[in-house]
Amino acid sequence: MNIGEAAKASGVTAKMIRYYEETGLIPAPGRSASGYRTYSHRDIQMLRFVRRARDLGFAMDRITDLLALWRDRTRASGDVKRLALDQVAGLQTRIREMQEMVATLQTLADACAGDHHPDCPILADLEGERSIVHTAAHPNGRFGQP
Repeated sequence: MNIGEAAKASGVTAKMIRYYEETGLIPAPGRSASGYRTYSHRDIQMLRFVRRARDLGFAMDRITDLLALWRDRTRASGDVKRLALDQVAGLQTRIREMQEMVATLQTLADACAGDHHPDCPILADLEGERSIVHTAAHPNGRFGQP
């Protein structure tokens, strides 16, 4: 199979396949007599493995670890589980951080009049002058007013 066929069969672009080869994530494939890359069924499996790991948010170094475990038939499943649980913890942290971003942006948008006046608490927060998010619970109940 050539690189275009391998890309289609694996769901990984030809550009990414070349990148994975250049970085050593996957081994370089065999070459035809004319110098074209040739991919085996096993190569396609590996590319699908990498694509799925990327879909699950694993970083390249963790994919390298997962590939090593995948190739090692004497591995302990606990090693694989540990990597998966580390990924779950990292994703949960990212979700929490994104939820905080959503809450902050929603608070800023709610405080914005959205009218023809130039005052904008969103821009004020972004420029760092004052943050309505941190002052929203101010005793006088006014956003952005200390």
